[in-house]
Amino acid sequence: MADNTVRTAVREKYGAIAESIKTTGKTSCCGPIACCGGDPITSDLYSDAEKEDLPSDAVAASLGCGNPTALLQLEPGQTVLDLGSGGGIDVLLSARRVGPAGKVYGLDMTDEMLALARENQRKAGAGNVEFLKGTIEAILLPDRSVDVIISNCVINLSTDKDAVLRESFRVLKPGGRFAVSDVVVRGDVPADVRRSMELWVGCIAGALDERDYALKLRAAGFADVEVEPWRIYHVEEARAFLTESGLDVDRLASDIDGRFASAFIRARKPE
Repeated sequence: MADNTVRTAVREKYGAIAESIKTTGKTSCCGPIACCGGDPITSDLYSDAEKEDLPSDAVAASLGCGNPTALLQLEPGQTVLDLGSGGGIDVLLSARRVGPAGKVYGLDMTDEMLALARENQRKAGAGNVEFLKGTIEAILLPDRSVDVIISNCVINLSTDKDAVLRESFRVLKPGGRFAVSDVVVRGDVPADVRRSMELWVGCIAGALDERDYALKLRAAGFADVEVEPWRIYHVEEARAFLTESGLDVDRLASDIDGRFASAFIRARKPE
């Protein structure tokens, strides 16, 4: 699918979700179940202690597939970049960890999500946070300016993942860490799923094979690459999001049993 087609669909989808949260305080399940609260992908990712004192809209807008802030130790004074920051939950959690001497950037291309995130920043009183409008394929930061890059089920939405990883490598300082949550594929996936725009927007159809993800990271220059699946999806989880997409569930569900997983992905920019 053309880059602009996917990007427009993603922007419209997450813009509508942000508007729903702003007006009702809840996500609107206007597409695949992967975008909705309570599903097997986005549920139970953050502890009560982490969510405590966060704005409720930041929690409601959490649509990821993991908790990237738990993947590594963030240190006071570090600079962190969140690719596809959405409503800002991972930015705000990171801001707590890096402290007043640190800085956390959130990068997002959707105006409605950026407005929601900035309002959540205001409510949280996070003075060490800045939200930027832009795409993850062309990061609006200088070379070697970031200590840690995080992301939560967003790289799947890009049709040029090589560009995302090259840009991530560029902005990281030597020794900097790449620590993201993403959906990966474990084996062949039916073409019907790859062609489904609704599943692209829901972070499923754009998923990379776990081996390809590691290869692309190494090709971008990263070392110490790890891809660790931690939540594997089976037929009944597949049945839920395939039904939402209008595909033939009985024909496809068994073909993707265990083929999708949420994964922790870690890498390091060499010194």
